[in-house]
Amino acid sequence: MALNFDTTRLLLRFFELSDARMVQQLAGNEEVARTTLAIPHPYPDGAAEQWIENVRQSSEKGDSYAFAMIKKEDGSLIGNMSMGVSQKHKRAELAYWVGQPFWGQGFATEAARRIVQFGFEDLDLNRIFAAAMTKNPGSYKVMRKIGMKEEGTLPQHVLKWGIYEDLVFYGMVKSDYLKEGLLS
Repeated sequence: MALNFDTTRLLLRFFELSDARMVQQLAGNEEVARTTLAIPHPYPDGAAEQWIENVRQSSEKGDSYAFAMIKKEDGSLIGNMSMGVSQKHKRAELAYWVGQPFWGQGFATEAARRIVQFGFEDLDLNRIFAAAMTKNPGSYKVMRKIGMKEEGTLPQHVLKWGIYEDLVFYGMVKSDYLKEGLLS
């Protein structure tokens, strides 16, 4: 199954093996890795290819969907917007990273809006949530901009590079999404 979505400035598509070099370069940036839960630093050779294969298999099963964020203007890969789905509970966790050269330009917000729409409309989810380290305000500003509400902070919830980090959670349910008129 191939899914592609267009936004004003982006094409969102499944990752391809040809994206691996840029995934390693962008995600492997220390500043990107510092505030994400699962990205290693340094980013090992071969890890991007393995990750791309893993997310392809997960999307085929409907367990998760990882979309390459591609700038329409020049075709460059700028980041990842993904959703891990719990089919049993009809919910998903939104997760993303954007390459440092593309920070602060609204790309994550643009992509997140479209993927949340996909989750509620196409996957018929009831709830979508996201988490960010409290030291990453850029990430949770995206969550606010797409209509998610703050649900709380879990102190010292994850261990990243030897330091316990607080996570702030945001979320929305489909009824609120409908009420806000966000559903197309």
